[in-house]
Amino acid sequence: MRKKVLIVGGVAGGASTAARLRRLDENVEIILFERDRYISFANCGLPYYIGGSIKERDHLLVQTPEGMKDRFNIDVRINSEVICIDPRQKAVKVRSKEGGEYREQYDYLVLSPGARAIKPNIEGIDSPRIFTLRNIPDTDKIKTYVSEREIKCAVVIGGGFVGVEMAENLKQRGLEVTIVEAAPHILAPFDTEIVAAVEKELSDNGVKLVLNDGVKEFKNQDSSVEITLTSGAKLEANLVILAMGVIPDTDFLEDSGIQLGAKGHILVNEKMETNVTNVFAVGDAIEVVDFVNKQNSMVPLAGPANKQGRIAADNIAGLGTTYRGTQGTSIIKVFKLTAACTGNNERTLNKLNMPNRTITIHPFSHATYYPGAKMLTLKLIFNDSGKILGAQGVGNEGVDKRIDVIATVIRLGGTIKDLTELELCYAPPFSSARDPVNLAGYVAENVLSGRVETLTAEQLPSSKKENTILLDVRTVKEVSKKGYIEGAINIPIDSLRKRIGELDRSKEILVYCQIGLRGYVAARFLTQHGFKVKNLDGGYVSVLRSKYN
Repeated sequence: MRKKVLIVGGVAGGASTAARLRRLDENVEIILFERDRYISFANCGLPYYIGGSIKERDHLLVQTPEGMKDRFNIDVRINSEVICIDPRQKAVKVRSKEGGEYREQYDYLVLSPGARAIKPNIEGIDSPRIFTLRNIPDTDKIKTYVSEREIKCAVVIGGGFVGVEMAENLKQRGLEVTIVEAAPHILAPFDTEIVAAVEKELSDNGVKLVLNDGVKEFKNQDSSVEITLTSGAKLEANLVILAMGVIPDTDFLEDSGIQLGAKGHILVNEKMETNVTNVFAVGDAIEVVDFVNKQNSMVPLAGPANKQGRIAADNIAGLGTTYRGTQGTSIIKVFKLTAACTGNNERTLNKLNMPNRTITIHPFSHATYYPGAKMLTLKLIFNDSGKILGAQGVGNEGVDKRIDVIATVIRLGGTIKDLTELELCYAPPFSSARDPVNLAGYVAENVLSGRVETLTAEQLPSSKKENTILLDVRTVKEVSKKGYIEGAINIPIDSLRKRIGELDRSKEILVYCQIGLRGYVAARFLTQHGFKVKNLDGGYVSVLRSKYN
Protein backbone atom coordinates (compact mmCIF):
# COMPACT_ATOMS: atom_id res chain seq x y z
CA MET A 1 0.00 0.00 0.00
CA ARG A 2 1.29 3.45 -0.95
CA LYS A 3 2.48 5.55 2.03
CA LYS A 4 1.21 9.12 2.34
CA VAL A 5 3.44 11.71 4.00
CA LEU A 6 2.34 15.22 4.86
CA ILE A 7 4.97 17.91 5.55
CA VAL A 8 3.94 21.10 7.34
CA GLY A 9 6.27 23.93 6.30
CA GLY A 10 9.09 24.19 3.79
CA VAL A 11 12.36 26.17 3.85
CA ALA A 12 15.34 24.24 5.27
CA GLY A 13 13.72 21.46 7.32
CA GLY A 14 10.56 20.66 5.40
CA ALA A 15 11.95 21.00 1.89
CA SER A 16 15.00 18.86 2.68
CA THR A 17 12.71 16.20 4.18
CA ALA A 18 10.61 16.12 1.03
CA ALA A 19 13.57 15.92 -1.38
CA ARG A 20 15.41 13.25 0.63
CA LEU A 21 12.28 11.13 1.03
CA ARG A 22 11.63 11.17 -2.71
CA ARG A 23 15.22 10.13 -3.43
CA LEU A 24 14.73 7.19 -1.05
CA ASP A 25 11.24 6.14 -2.18
CA GLU A 26 9.84 6.85 -5.61
CA ASN A 27 6.41 5.48 -4.69
CA VAL A 28 5.56 7.44 -1.54
CA GLU A 29 2.93 10.20 -1.86
CA ILE A 30 4.34 13.48 -0.52
CA ILE A 31 2.30 16.63 0.10
CA LEU A 32 4.04 19.76 1.39
CA PHE A 33 1.96 22.61 2.87
CA GLU A 34 3.35 26.15 2.98
CA ARG A 35 1.26 29.02 4.30
CA ASP A 36 2.75 31.63 1.98
CA ARG A 37 4.10 31.46 -1.59
CA TYR A 38 7.71 30.53 -0.89
CA ILE A 39 8.60 26.96 0.01
CA SER A 40 12.39 27.11 -0.04
CA PHE A 41 14.44 30.29 0.15
CA ALA A 42 17.83 31.45 1.38
CA ASN A 43 16.75 32.83 4.75
CA CYS A 44 20.32 33.77 5.67
CA GLY A 45 20.68 35.86 2.52
CA LEU A 46 17.77 38.22 3.23
CA PRO A 47 19.79 41.03 4.89
CA TYR A 48 22.27 41.00 1.99
CA TYR A 49 19.51 41.45 -0.57
CA ILE A 50 18.17 44.41 1.39
CA GLY A 51 21.68 45.86 1.58
CA GLY A 52 22.36 45.35 -2.11
CA SER A 53 25.17 42.75 -1.95
CA ILE A 54 22.76 40.24 -3.53
CA LYS A 55 21.34 42.01 -6.57
CA GLU A 56 18.74 39.58 -7.87
CA ARG A 57 15.74 38.66 -5.74
CA ASP A 58 15.31 35.37 -7.60
CA HIS A 59 18.72 34.26 -6.34
CA LEU A 60 17.15 33.92 -2.89
CA LEU A 61 14.66 31.31 -4.14
CA VAL A 62 16.24 27.89 -3.71
CA GLN A 63 13.32 25.92 -5.10
CA THR A 64 9.82 26.68 -6.41
CA PRO A 65 6.59 24.66 -6.22
CA GLU A 66 6.89 23.99 -9.94
CA GLY A 67 10.48 22.86 -9.56
CA MET A 68 9.61 20.50 -6.71
CA LYS A 69 6.81 19.01 -8.81
CA ASP A 70 8.92 18.57 -11.93
CA ARG A 71 12.03 17.20 -10.25
CA PHE A 72 10.62 15.26 -7.30
CA ASN A 73 6.91 14.74 -8.06
CA ILE A 74 5.95 16.44 -4.80
CA ASP A 75 2.50 17.98 -4.39
CA VAL A 76 3.30 21.46 -3.07
CA ARG A 77 0.33 23.43 -1.79
CA ILE A 78 1.23 27.06 -1.19
CA ASN A 79 -0.96 29.58 0.63
CA SER A 80 -2.15 26.61 2.66
CA GLU A 81 -1.89 26.75 6.43
CA VAL A 82 -2.25 23.67 8.64
CA ILE A 83 -4.38 24.97 11.51
CA CYS A 84 -4.75 21.83 13.66
CA ILE A 85 -3.80 18.18 13.92
CA ASP A 86 -5.85 15.17 14.92
CA PRO A 87 -3.37 12.33 15.61
CA ARG A 88 -6.17 9.91 16.58
CA GLN A 89 -7.68 10.19 13.11
CA LYS A 90 -4.25 10.72 11.50
CA ALA A 91 -5.49 13.89 9.82
CA VAL A 92 -4.71 17.60 9.59
CA LYS A 93 -7.06 20.50 8.96
CA VAL A 94 -5.87 22.90 6.26
CA ARG A 95 -6.97 26.46 5.56
CA SER A 96 -6.27 27.18 1.91
CA LYS A 97 -6.44 30.56 0.23
CA GLU A 98 -8.05 29.03 -2.84
CA GLY A 99 -9.84 25.95 -1.52
CA GLY A 100 -11.06 27.00 1.91
CA GLU A 101 -10.84 24.55 4.82
CA TYR A 102 -10.45 20.82 4.36
CA ARG A 103 -8.99 17.71 6.03
CA GLU A 104 -6.11 15.61 4.74
CA GLN A 105 -5.25 12.12 5.98
CA TYR A 106 -1.69 10.92 6.49
CA ASP A 107 0.36 7.85 7.28
CA TYR A 108 3.31 9.96 8.40
CA LEU A 109 3.44 13.62 9.38
CA VAL A 110 6.51 15.87 9.47
CA LEU A 111 6.25 19.19 11.30
CA SER A 112 8.54 21.99 10.12
CA PRO A 113 6.58 25.12 11.08
CA GLY A 114 9.67 27.17 11.92
CA ALA A 115 9.68 30.16 14.22
CA ARG A 116 8.42 33.71 14.15
CA ALA A 117 10.06 36.91 15.27
CA ILE A 118 9.53 37.93 18.89
CA LYS A 119 7.26 40.95 19.09
CA PRO A 120 6.80 41.83 22.75
CA ASN A 121 3.89 43.77 24.16
CA ILE A 122 5.52 47.21 24.03
CA GLU A 123 3.42 50.31 23.55
CA GLY A 124 3.60 51.54 19.96
CA ILE A 125 5.16 48.34 18.56
CA ASP A 126 2.54 48.10 15.79
CA SER A 127 3.80 51.25 14.08
CA PRO A 128 4.03 50.86 10.27
CA ARG A 129 7.66 51.98 10.53
CA ILE A 130 8.60 48.93 12.64
CA PHE A 131 9.51 45.72 10.79
CA THR A 132 10.65 42.17 11.47
CA LEU A 133 12.69 39.99 9.10
CA ARG A 134 11.93 36.28 8.75
CA ASN A 135 10.79 35.59 5.18
CA ILE A 136 10.53 36.88 1.61
CA PRO A 137 7.41 39.04 2.21
CA ASP A 138 9.18 40.71 5.18
CA THR A 139 12.18 41.32 2.96
CA ASP A 140 10.07 42.85 0.19
CA LYS A 141 8.40 45.22 2.65
CA ILE A 142 11.69 46.46 4.10
CA LYS A 143 13.39 46.74 0.71
CA THR A 144 10.47 48.72 -0.74
CA TYR A 145 10.21 50.96 2.32
CA VAL A 146 13.92 51.85 2.26
CA SER A 147 14.05 52.30 -1.53
CA GLU A 148 10.92 54.40 -2.00
CA ARG A 149 11.11 56.70 1.02
CA GLU A 150 13.68 59.17 2.26
CA ILE A 151 15.04 57.00 5.04
CA LYS A 152 17.99 58.61 6.79
CA CYS A 153 18.32 56.70 10.03
CA ALA A 154 17.44 53.26 11.37
CA VAL A 155 17.46 51.61 14.78
CA VAL A 156 17.89 47.86 15.10
CA ILE A 157 16.47 46.41 18.31
CA GLY A 158 18.53 43.35 19.18
CA GLY A 159 22.18 42.52 18.62
CA GLY A 160 21.93 38.90 17.52
CA PHE A 161 23.15 37.63 14.15
CA VAL A 162 20.19 39.00 12.17
CA GLY A 163 20.32 42.34 13.98
CA VAL A 164 24.03 42.84 13.32
CA GLU A 165 23.72 41.74 9.69
CA MET A 166 20.83 44.15 9.17
CA ALA A 167 22.79 46.97 10.82
CA GLU A 168 25.75 46.38 8.50
CA ASN A 169 23.60 46.22 5.38
CA LEU A 170 21.54 49.30 6.24
CA LYS A 171 24.75 51.20 6.95
CA GLN A 172 26.10 50.16 3.56
CA ARG A 173 22.96 51.67 2.02
CA GLY A 174 23.98 54.99 3.54
CA LEU A 175 21.71 55.09 6.59
CA GLU A 176 22.68 56.18 10.06
CA VAL A 177 22.30 53.04 12.16
CA THR A 178 22.08 52.31 15.88
CA ILE A 179 21.89 48.88 17.52
CA VAL A 180 20.07 48.64 20.87
CA GLU A 181 20.89 45.52 22.90
CA ALA A 182 19.57 44.76 26.38
CA ALA A 183 22.53 42.51 27.26
CA PRO A 184 26.04 43.80 28.08
CA HIS A 185 27.24 42.71 24.63
CA ILE A 186 25.90 41.80 21.20
CA LEU A 187 26.15 38.28 19.68
CA ALA A 188 25.47 36.10 22.72
CA PRO A 189 27.33 32.98 21.47
CA PHE A 190 30.65 34.83 21.76
CA ASP A 191 32.61 35.58 24.91
CA THR A 192 33.53 39.17 25.76
CA GLU A 193 37.09 39.27 24.45
CA ILE A 194 35.99 37.99 21.03
CA VAL A 195 32.84 40.07 20.60
CA ALA A 196 34.70 43.21 21.66
CA ALA A 197 36.51 43.14 18.31
CA VAL A 198 33.17 42.97 16.49
CA GLU A 199 31.77 45.86 18.52
CA LYS A 200 34.84 47.92 17.66
CA GLU A 201 34.45 47.09 13.97
CA LEU A 202 30.83 48.26 14.05
CA SER A 203 31.81 51.45 15.85
CA ASP A 204 34.72 52.11 13.47
CA ASN A 205 32.27 51.86 10.56
CA GLY A 206 29.83 54.33 12.07
CA VAL A 207 27.26 51.99 13.63
CA LYS A 208 26.31 53.24 17.09
CA LEU A 209 25.90 50.74 19.91
CA VAL A 210 23.59 51.11 22.90
CA LEU A 211 24.28 48.20 25.26
CA ASN A 212 22.72 47.20 28.56
CA ASP A 213 19.49 48.99 27.64
CA GLY A 214 16.10 47.84 26.40
CA VAL A 215 13.03 49.43 24.83
CA LYS A 216 10.26 50.86 26.98
CA GLU A 217 8.05 52.54 24.41
CA PHE A 218 7.66 53.40 20.72
CA LYS A 219 5.82 56.56 19.67
CA ASN A 220 4.95 57.58 16.10
CA GLN A 221 6.05 61.05 14.99
CA ASP A 222 5.36 62.79 11.65
CA SER A 223 8.05 60.91 9.72
CA SER A 224 9.79 58.87 12.38
CA VAL A 225 9.46 56.73 15.48
CA GLU A 226 10.57 57.99 18.89
CA ILE A 227 12.07 55.17 20.93
CA THR A 228 12.17 55.51 24.70
CA LEU A 229 14.69 53.19 26.32
CA THR A 230 14.53 51.61 29.76
CA SER A 231 17.21 54.04 30.92
CA GLY A 232 15.05 56.98 29.89
CA ALA A 233 17.22 57.85 26.89
CA LYS A 234 15.41 58.59 23.65
CA LEU A 235 16.28 57.71 20.05
CA GLU A 236 14.58 58.68 16.82
CA ALA A 237 14.48 56.68 13.59
CA ASN A 238 12.68 56.60 10.24
CA LEU A 239 12.91 52.80 10.30
CA VAL A 240 13.01 50.27 13.13
CA ILE A 241 14.02 46.62 12.72
CA LEU A 242 12.94 44.26 15.50
CA ALA A 243 15.57 41.53 15.82
CA MET A 244 14.93 40.33 19.36
CA GLY A 245 15.04 36.62 18.60
CA VAL A 246 12.41 34.07 17.61
CA ILE A 247 9.79 31.84 19.19
CA PRO A 248 8.49 28.52 17.79
CA ASP A 249 5.42 28.75 15.60
CA THR A 250 3.60 25.93 17.34
CA ASP A 251 0.31 27.44 18.52
CA PHE A 252 -1.59 25.21 16.08
CA LEU A 253 -0.42 22.12 18.00
CA GLU A 254 -2.53 22.97 21.04
CA ASP A 255 -4.75 20.00 21.99
CA SER A 256 -2.86 17.74 19.55
CA GLY A 257 -1.25 15.67 22.28
CA ILE A 258 2.22 16.46 20.91
CA GLN A 259 4.56 17.31 23.79
CA LEU A 260 6.05 20.79 23.87
CA GLY A 261 8.86 22.25 25.95
CA ALA A 262 8.60 25.15 28.38
CA LYS A 263 8.96 27.72 25.58
CA GLY A 264 6.67 25.94 23.11
CA HIS A 265 9.28 23.96 21.19
CA ILE A 266 8.38 20.47 19.98
CA LEU A 267 10.10 17.68 21.89
CA VAL A 268 11.70 14.98 19.74
CA ASN A 269 14.01 11.99 20.19
CA GLU A 270 17.23 11.23 18.30
CA LYS A 271 15.18 9.98 15.30
CA MET A 272 13.27 13.29 15.16
CA GLU A 273 10.13 11.49 16.37
CA THR A 274 7.64 13.26 18.62
CA ASN A 275 5.78 11.41 21.38
CA VAL A 276 2.97 10.74 18.87
CA THR A 277 3.42 7.71 16.62
CA ASN A 278 4.43 8.50 13.03
CA VAL A 279 4.74 12.24 13.72
CA PHE A 280 8.18 13.80 13.26
CA ALA A 281 9.43 17.36 13.74
CA VAL A 282 12.46 19.28 12.49
CA GLY A 283 13.95 22.76 12.28
CA ASP A 284 13.60 25.94 14.33
CA ALA A 285 10.46 24.74 16.13
CA ILE A 286 12.11 21.83 17.99
CA GLU A 287 14.25 21.42 21.09
CA VAL A 288 17.59 19.81 20.35
CA VAL A 289 20.28 18.29 22.54
CA ASP A 290 23.38 20.46 22.85
CA PHE A 291 26.22 18.29 21.52
CA VAL A 292 28.69 19.54 24.16
CA ASN A 293 26.73 19.92 27.41
CA LYS A 294 23.95 17.39 26.61
CA GLN A 295 21.22 19.75 27.84
CA ASN A 296 18.08 20.48 25.83
CA SER A 297 18.52 23.66 23.87
CA MET A 298 17.04 25.78 21.07
CA VAL A 299 19.38 26.46 18.16
CA PRO A 300 17.62 27.94 15.10
CA LEU A 301 20.22 27.34 12.37
CA ALA A 302 19.81 26.31 8.72
CA GLY A 303 22.51 23.63 8.72
CA PRO A 304 21.04 21.58 11.58
CA ALA A 305 17.53 22.00 10.14
CA ASN A 306 18.67 20.48 6.83
CA LYS A 307 20.30 17.55 8.62
CA GLN A 308 17.21 16.98 10.75
CA GLY A 309 15.00 16.91 7.65
CA ARG A 310 17.24 14.30 6.10
CA ILE A 311 17.12 12.18 9.27
CA ALA A 312 13.32 12.39 9.49
CA ALA A 313 13.09 11.20 5.89
CA ASP A 314 15.53 8.37 6.60
CA ASN A 315 13.43 7.11 9.49
CA ILE A 316 10.18 7.27 7.54
CA ALA A 317 11.99 5.14 4.96
CA GLY A 318 13.11 2.73 7.68
CA LEU A 319 16.85 3.55 7.71
CA GLY A 320 17.09 4.22 11.46
CA THR A 321 19.36 7.31 11.23
CA THR A 322 19.93 9.31 14.42
CA TYR A 323 20.72 12.95 15.23
CA ARG A 324 23.55 13.39 17.71
CA GLY A 325 22.89 16.99 18.73
CA THR A 326 23.66 20.53 17.66
CA GLN A 327 27.01 22.28 18.20
CA GLY A 328 25.80 25.74 17.25
CA THR A 329 28.62 26.33 14.77
CA SER A 330 28.00 29.85 13.45
CA ILE A 331 29.72 32.59 11.48
CA ILE A 332 29.08 36.25 10.72
CA LYS A 333 30.62 38.88 8.47
CA VAL A 334 30.75 42.38 9.95
CA PHE A 335 32.18 44.81 7.40
CA LYS A 336 35.78 43.57 6.91
CA LEU A 337 35.73 41.31 9.96
CA THR A 338 34.69 37.67 10.36
CA ALA A 339 33.65 36.10 13.67
CA ALA A 340 32.87 32.40 14.09
CA CYS A 341 32.20 29.98 16.93
CA THR A 342 31.45 26.36 17.67
CA GLY A 343 30.49 24.41 20.78
CA ASN A 344 29.85 26.15 24.10
CA ASN A 345 31.22 29.50 25.20
CA GLU A 346 32.82 30.07 28.59
CA ARG A 347 29.76 31.82 29.99
CA THR A 348 27.46 28.87 29.21
CA LEU A 349 29.86 26.32 30.68
CA ASN A 350 30.27 28.33 33.88
CA LYS A 351 26.50 28.68 34.20
CA LEU A 352 26.19 24.89 33.97
CA ASN A 353 29.06 24.42 36.46
CA MET A 354 31.07 22.52 33.86
CA PRO A 355 34.80 22.89 34.66
CA ASN A 356 36.74 24.46 31.82
CA ARG A 357 40.00 26.11 30.88
CA THR A 358 40.70 28.58 28.13
CA ILE A 359 43.58 29.86 26.05
CA THR A 360 43.62 32.76 23.59
CA ILE A 361 46.12 33.19 20.78
CA HIS A 362 46.63 35.87 18.12
CA PRO A 363 48.32 34.14 15.17
CA PHE A 364 48.44 35.30 11.55
CA SER A 365 46.23 34.01 8.75
CA HIS A 366 49.24 32.83 6.76
CA ALA A 367 53.04 33.07 6.74
CA THR A 368 54.06 36.60 7.70
CA TYR A 369 56.79 36.76 5.06
CA TYR A 370 54.15 36.36 2.34
CA PRO A 371 52.31 39.67 1.67
CA GLY A 372 48.90 40.28 3.17
CA ALA A 373 49.07 38.24 6.38
CA LYS A 374 46.39 39.37 8.85
CA MET A 375 46.25 38.75 12.57
CA LEU A 376 43.32 36.69 13.84
CA THR A 377 42.25 35.68 17.34
CA LEU A 378 41.38 32.15 18.41
CA LYS A 379 39.94 31.21 21.79
CA LEU A 380 39.91 27.52 22.71
CA ILE A 381 37.87 26.10 25.59
CA PHE A 382 38.64 22.63 27.00
CA ASN A 383 38.41 20.58 30.18
CA ASP A 384 41.04 18.99 32.41
CA SER A 385 41.09 15.82 30.32
CA GLY A 386 41.82 17.87 27.20
CA LYS A 387 38.41 17.41 25.57
CA ILE A 388 37.51 20.42 23.47
CA LEU A 389 34.29 22.13 24.58
CA GLY A 390 34.21 25.13 22.28
CA ALA A 391 36.14 27.59 20.16
CA GLN A 392 35.72 31.13 18.89
CA GLY A 393 37.61 33.21 16.37
CA VAL A 394 37.66 36.71 14.97
CA GLY A 395 39.74 38.38 12.29
CA ASN A 396 39.93 39.64 8.74
CA GLU A 397 40.97 36.41 7.07
CA GLY A 398 41.21 32.68 7.75
CA VAL A 399 38.80 32.50 10.70
CA ASP A 400 36.24 30.31 8.95
CA LYS A 401 38.52 27.42 8.11
CA ARG A 402 40.09 27.34 11.58
CA ILE A 403 36.73 27.15 13.35
CA ASP A 404 35.52 24.57 10.83
CA VAL A 405 38.53 22.37 11.62
CA ILE A 406 37.98 22.66 15.38
CA ALA A 407 34.22 22.04 14.92
CA THR A 408 35.10 18.81 13.15
CA VAL A 409 37.41 17.71 15.96
CA ILE A 410 34.67 18.44 18.52
CA ARG A 411 32.13 16.44 16.51
CA LEU A 412 34.53 13.48 16.50
CA GLY A 413 35.06 13.72 20.27
CA GLY A 414 38.60 15.04 19.87
CA THR A 415 41.06 16.60 22.30
CA ILE A 416 43.70 19.30 22.29
CA LYS A 417 46.22 16.54 21.53
CA ASP A 418 44.37 15.91 18.27
CA LEU A 419 44.77 19.59 17.34
CA THR A 420 48.54 19.31 17.71
CA GLU A 421 48.61 16.25 15.43
CA LEU A 422 46.40 17.52 12.60
CA GLU A 423 48.19 17.73 9.27
CA LEU A 424 46.67 20.74 7.53
CA CYS A 425 47.33 22.45 4.20
CA TYR A 426 50.39 24.66 4.15
CA ALA A 427 51.88 27.01 1.61
CA PRO A 428 52.89 30.61 2.43
CA PRO A 429 49.79 32.23 0.85
CA PHE A 430 47.44 30.03 2.87
CA SER A 431 48.87 29.19 6.28
CA SER A 432 52.05 28.61 8.27
CA ALA A 433 53.99 25.44 8.91
CA ARG A 434 52.34 25.50 12.33
CA ASP A 435 48.74 26.31 11.50
CA PRO A 436 46.84 28.44 14.05
CA VAL A 437 44.80 25.32 14.88
CA ASN A 438 48.00 23.41 15.71
CA LEU A 439 49.26 26.40 17.68
CA ALA A 440 46.07 26.53 19.76
CA GLY A 441 46.59 22.85 20.57
CA TYR A 442 50.22 23.42 21.57
CA VAL A 443 49.35 26.31 23.88
CA ALA A 444 46.47 24.40 25.48
CA GLU A 445 48.72 21.37 25.93
CA ASN A 446 51.33 23.50 27.68
CA VAL A 447 48.71 24.86 30.07
CA LEU A 448 47.22 21.45 30.80
CA SER A 449 50.61 19.82 31.37
CA GLY A 450 51.58 22.53 33.86
CA ARG A 451 54.44 23.88 31.78
CA VAL A 452 53.04 27.36 32.16
CA GLU A 453 50.47 29.11 34.34
CA THR A 454 48.39 31.81 32.71
CA LEU A 455 46.16 34.66 33.74
CA THR A 456 43.65 36.52 31.61
CA ALA A 457 43.39 40.24 30.96
CA GLU A 458 40.26 40.27 33.13
CA GLN A 459 42.18 38.72 36.05
CA LEU A 460 45.11 41.12 35.78
CA PRO A 461 43.60 44.09 37.70
CA SER A 462 42.88 41.89 40.75
CA SER A 463 46.52 40.80 41.09
CA LYS A 464 48.10 42.20 44.26
CA LYS A 465 50.67 44.68 43.02
CA GLU A 466 52.81 44.59 46.17
CA ASN A 467 53.40 40.87 45.70
CA THR A 468 53.96 40.84 41.93
CA ILE A 469 56.22 42.21 39.23
CA LEU A 470 54.60 43.03 35.88
CA LEU A 471 57.24 42.23 33.27
CA ASP A 472 57.02 43.42 29.65
CA VAL A 473 59.41 41.39 27.46
CA ARG A 474 58.78 43.24 24.20
CA THR A 475 61.39 45.48 22.57
CA VAL A 476 61.82 49.08 23.69
CA LYS A 477 60.56 50.20 20.27
CA GLU A 478 57.37 48.12 20.61
CA VAL A 479 56.65 49.53 24.04
CA SER A 480 57.02 53.12 22.85
CA LYS A 481 54.96 52.61 19.67
CA LYS A 482 52.24 50.18 20.76
CA GLY A 483 51.65 51.17 24.39
CA TYR A 484 52.11 49.29 27.63
CA ILE A 485 50.40 48.27 30.84
CA GLU A 486 50.86 50.84 33.58
CA GLY A 487 53.34 49.75 36.24
CA ALA A 488 55.22 47.27 34.03
CA ILE A 489 59.00 47.09 33.85
CA ASN A 490 60.50 46.44 30.44
CA ILE A 491 63.22 43.84 29.94
CA PRO A 492 63.25 42.64 26.31
CA ILE A 493 63.20 38.86 25.94
CA ASP A 494 66.65 38.79 24.31
CA SER A 495 68.15 40.68 27.28
CA LEU A 496 66.42 38.63 29.98
CA ARG A 497 69.25 36.13 30.54
CA LYS A 498 71.72 38.94 31.19
CA ARG A 499 69.36 41.00 33.34
CA ILE A 500 67.71 38.25 35.39
CA GLY A 501 69.35 39.67 38.51
CA GLU A 502 67.09 42.74 38.30
CA LEU A 503 64.06 40.61 39.26
CA ASP A 504 63.01 40.01 42.87
CA ARG A 505 62.73 36.25 43.43
CA SER A 506 60.36 36.76 46.36
CA LYS A 507 57.66 38.14 44.07
CA GLU A 508 55.48 36.50 41.46
CA ILE A 509 56.33 37.53 37.90
CA LEU A 510 53.41 38.39 35.62
CA VAL A 511 54.98 38.37 32.19
CA TYR A 512 53.56 39.60 28.90
CA CYS A 513 54.53 40.32 25.31
CA GLN A 514 52.44 41.41 22.32
CA ILE A 515 50.51 38.18 21.65
CA GLY A 516 51.74 35.66 24.23
CA LEU A 517 54.53 33.67 22.53
CA ARG A 518 57.55 35.55 23.87
CA GLY A 519 55.82 35.71 27.23
CA TYR A 520 55.69 31.92 27.20
CA VAL A 521 59.39 31.69 26.34
CA ALA A 522 60.18 34.07 29.20
CA ALA A 523 57.93 32.15 31.57
CA ARG A 524 59.67 28.86 30.79
CA PHE A 525 63.09 30.43 31.29
CA LEU A 526 62.19 32.12 34.56
CA THR A 527 60.33 29.08 35.93
CA GLN A 528 63.40 26.93 35.42
CA HIS A 529 65.42 29.50 37.34
CA GLY A 530 63.20 29.25 40.39
CA PHE A 531 60.76 32.10 39.80
CA LYS A 532 57.00 31.82 40.22
CA VAL A 533 55.63 33.03 36.90
CA LYS A 534 52.33 33.52 35.09
CA ASN A 535 52.06 34.41 31.41
CA LEU A 536 49.34 36.84 30.29
CA ASP A 537 47.02 34.86 27.99
CA GLY A 538 47.07 36.44 24.54
CA GLY A 539 49.52 39.14 25.61
CA TYR A 540 49.03 42.88 25.28
CA VAL A 541 46.53 42.44 22.40
CA SER A 542 44.13 40.75 24.85
CA VAL A 543 44.52 43.70 27.22
CA LEU A 544 43.61 46.11 24.43
CA ARG A 545 40.54 44.02 23.62
CA SER A 546 39.41 44.04 27.24
CA LYS A 547 39.95 47.79 27.55
CA TYR A 548 37.58 48.39 24.65
CA ASN A 549 34.84 47.38 27.06
